[in-house]
Amino acid sequence: MKVLDLRCAHDHRFEGWFGSEADFVSQQERGLIECPLCGDRAIERLPSAPRLNVANLREPAPAAMPAAAEQPATLGPNERQALWLQAVRHVLQHTEDVGDRFAQEARRMHAGEIEHRGIRGEATREEAEALRDDGIEIMALPIPAALKGPVQ
Repeated sequence: MKVLDLRCAHDHRFEGWFGSEADFVSQQERGLIECPLCGDRAIERLPSAPRLNVANLREPAPAAMPAAAEQPATLGPNERQALWLQAVRHVLQHTEDVGDRFAQEARRMHAGEIEHRGIRGEATREEAEALRDDGIEIMALPIPAALKGPVQ
């Protein structure tokens, strides 16, 4: 099994697991590898350090994690991506996909015609602007194609 560090054209970094170097090359040539964050297929392999089993050479870990106040205030790109994916998964799990009926459903809820619930879907730019003009709060959330289908 080859674990490779990869990056898309938008500088999203992620790991890819492949049976061999030839599997990676074959999948990349066929356009089968895409960024799990944005769906970009312009993927490049990054240099990576070999994974060595050096656990017995390390000092024991401290018994407790440092308090939140002691942790760095800024997050690196990998931590930000992980938090963003966690938020997207939360939205997917706690909302109903109404597809292209999003604007109509949002209007019906705003008018009190149907019960309020968490929804997600698609709206044109004009529909989104009209909803906002009418005082209906919405937010655009790009969902990576990899998260729209079943997770493997």
